[in-house]
This record gives sequence, C-alpha cells and structure tokens, in this order.
Amino acid sequence: MKYREMFRIEHNSRLKLDKIDPNFKDKHEDKNSAEAETAEHVDKMRELQYLLYAEGKRSLLVCLQALDAAGKDGTINNVLGAMNPQGCKVYGFKVPSKEELAHDFLWRIHARTPGKGEVVIFNRSHYESVLVERVHNLVPKETWSERYDLINEFERGLVANGTHIIKLFLHISADEQLLRFKQRIDDPARHWKISDSDYSERKLWNDYQEAYEDAISKTSTMHAPWYVIPSNHKWFRNLAVSDIIVDTLKSLDMEYPAPTVDIERIRQQYHVAQKEQKS
Repeated sequence: MKYREMFRIEHNSRLKLDKIDPNFKDKHEDKNSAEAETAEHVDKMRELQYLLYAEGKRSLLVCLQALDAAGKDGTINNVLGAMNPQGCKVYGFKVPSKEELAHDFLWRIHARTPGKGEVVIFNRSHYESVLVERVHNLVPKETWSERYDLINEFERGLVANGTHIIKLFLHISADEQLLRFKQRIDDPARHWKISDSDYSERKLWNDYQEAYEDAISKTSTMHAPWYVIPSNHKWFRNLAVSDIIVDTLKSLDMEYPAPTVDIERIRQQYHVAQKEQKS
C-alpha cells in the first residue's frame, strides 16, 4: 500500500492521535533498508519538479506542521531540499508582525502561496492560528473555531486555481521529543535550536494534541488532505514524506509543453554552426 493511502486522514473522520503509532516503520528494520528507497524517491521527485516547472500550469503547496523537535527542518533538509531552488521556495511563519496582525489571519499566508510551476513549502503555516492561538488563549474560542471553515474555503480557492496541497503532520511521542531535546543540549551544533519555550510548551502537550486532532479532523478535505506521518524514526519519516510527494506529483499526469520554435530549423542551424566551428 502506498503511504499516500496509508497515512491520509479521510474527510469527515475523527482523528485520535493516540491510535497512531509514532514508532511505525512498516517493513523496514532500520534506516539501511529504507534509505535506498528514499533516494529513489528523491531522484524521482527532482525529475517531477522539473516537469511541473516546465509545464507551468499547476503548482504544489506542502504544509509542514509538528510539535517542537518533530523534524520539520530535517524533512526540508533531507527530502524537500533536493528540489531545484529555481522553482522551490520555503517560508517559515513565526509570531505575526504588527503589520500582519493588522490584517486577517490569512493575509500573510496568501502572499506566499505558489505561482504556476512552483513548489512552496510552509514550515508552520496558517494552521498556527487554530493551534498556538487556541492553546494559549490568544483569541476567543468563537474566533478560532470559525477559522476551520475559513481555512477550508481558502484552500479550496487555491485548488481551483491549480494549486495541489499536501499537508503533513509529523507525529512523535512525548518520550521521543524529550530525547531530541537532550540531543540539542549534548550537541553544540544544535544549541542554537534550544529555547525556553521547548519545556514550557511541552507542559501543554495534551492541549496541543487535542488542538491538532480538531484541526486535522475539520480540515482534511478531498481537495486538501492531511497525512499523519509516524516520525519517531527520522529515516522512516523521510521515506514516507518522499513517497507521498512523488505519488502526488505522478498523479497529475503532467506533460512537457510543445516547443515554441521550429525544432527542425533549429537543428539545421545547429549543424551549420557545428561545421563553421570545425572550419
């Protein structure tokens, strides 16, 4: 079974994260058995991104959401980073600026959505407005509870304009998160990632789990599905994400555009230039 089918959250279903094993690794025993397959996916993904760019008719938006240390940056570096930067952009959404807060919550998001032929990756996204703002009571319940419908309509509009949307929640356990926090402490190269909020946010683990369950259940639609990726094993996370992206791009049945010039005339010009170069 393809991971695109296995990890997709069906429309109108009720997600319970404690029913999904973050340690799941399918048939693979360790990273050695998965990395060769991941490498094949990454090569294919690069080829399909080139085709998407050349065709210039559609675009791809990948939304990455996760709790701290679940691997958003690692997914971008090890999987999505293989794409040609000429046609791929990454945007991170942190605390809204004063200007952004003066507009509706989707204003800053819409400006970063992909144009035709592009791939855009959101490292966090418009879903922060029904996650962080909900958990920390930054806006009233009547405000964030209405945003699910607004998000669905926003995404429907993107799809109608030719944007295909993949939403990925990287699912780790509380024990795995604590282990990764320790790795940040032990590795000087990761010290820059440490913040006081790592542990203060961890105290809200159950609240975040509930917020994610509601957000994913209410916004996993036919046109913009959510995928919950077991991510305790980073190598399996990379395999699953690369498989889903490749499978999605293949399903678009893209074609190279017809040439805009007379190929035979250009070929003749080439042969003339070649003879002149030799003489």
